[in-house]
Amino acid sequence: MYRTAEFVSPKHPDKICDRISDRILDYCLSEDRDARVAVETMGGHGHIYVNGEVTIDSDKQIPVPHLVDEVLGEPEIFDETHTTSVNLVKQSPEISRGVDSGGAGDQGIMIGYACTHNHEMVPQEYYLARSLCRYVYNHFPYDGKTQITIDENHRIVAIVCSFQNTEKEQLEQLVAQWLFLKSKEPDGISIHCNPAGDWEQGGFDADAGLTGRKLVVDNYGPRVPIGGGAYSGKDPSKVDRSAAYMARYIAVDQLRKGGIGNIEEVFVQLSYGIGIDKPIQAVITTSLGEWDVSEEYDLTPQGIIKHLNLKEPIYYETSHWGAYGNGFEWDK
Repeated sequence: MYRTAEFVSPKHPDKICDRISDRILDYCLSEDRDARVAVETMGGHGHIYVNGEVTIDSDKQIPVPHLVDEVLGEPEIFDETHTTSVNLVKQSPEISRGVDSGGAGDQGIMIGYACTHNHEMVPQEYYLARSLCRYVYNHFPYDGKTQITIDENHRIVAIVCSFQNTEKEQLEQLVAQWLFLKSKEPDGISIHCNPAGDWEQGGFDADAGLTGRKLVVDNYGPRVPIGGGAYSGKDPSKVDRSAAYMARYIAVDQLRKGGIGNIEEVFVQLSYGIGIDKPIQAVITTSLGEWDVSEEYDLTPQGIIKHLNLKEPIYYETSHWGAYGNGFEWDK
């Protein structure tokens, strides 16, 4: 069986939008730890649109254009002057009522996962795609993508690597260096670098981006199901984000409790109803069976937020290289 996963650089248009949304979120949490935030960003071709809901206990006006400029300050993101349009309103009183009572800010399904494939406890193909993307990005910090296919023995059989402002020969050299560092021989691997040709126009100058459109990249790759809710721009009262982090925490915890030699994968599924404090479902699935963990952990939104310390302005960093396997609190 073959498995394939991709990863994108922080300069990909969708990830730029994720970064803007999370930069605004971090600002709000730095002003008010109880801020309610749900911010979406769409951008491209000289225009940025920031829309959503923010309720914050502060007399300061949120400096959205300045925060956008902080993210876009690197000249390779925009080659031209951009405009920023902002439309932020307060959270709906009906939604607020459910959160104020301690309930979830929305209904939803959250998936957690951990495995023994590597030290990051993520699927091997995803781990490799992210590793290669980071390696190339450290040399050429531009818009780009990587994609890796492995076989049932976790051997790499195919690599696709496309990066802006990078010649094909340069990419081929970097891929070869990365394979050497990973102690893998290039023989037998189908390698495609800039297969459509070298390219200079990237980021917002080539494509529009949107917050939350790289859900699979933000999670574990296509091997693992996703609940459907995006992370970026959402404060932790939104279980789309906080309960997904808790599901990962539980998966890692259960993998360690089960003993690395006994089980190879742990899947966790949580589901919530808006305004309800406890999950509708909290199930773990491993090769040893399936069982309920609703009494083993505090899975109320407030319990999750407290346990993982989620009211701090910590989210901007998560929008660069994914939420899992990067040493964040919910992975420890």
